[in-house]
Amino acid sequence: MTASATTDLDVSMPTDLDSARAKLVYLYLAAGGGATADDLCADLAIKKGTVLSITGTLRDRGLLKRRDGRYELA
Repeated sequence: MTASATTDLDVSMPTDLDSARAKLVYLYLAAGGGATADDLCADLAIKKGTVLSITGTLRDRGLLKRRDGRYELA
């Protein structure tokens, strides 16, 4: 028997995201409901400096918020 996963995740990608890594972070947060910087580094294999730069840019654009040390979509 083969199990198949279905999801009702409907995420619209912001049109002003050009970076593939920024898109990856955005989709990861949309799918998971939020994550810490360390989670993003470990799960996406992105260096911490890059994660902090991406999340900073996404926050500046009003796409992310940070609450209790976790990043979430705004």
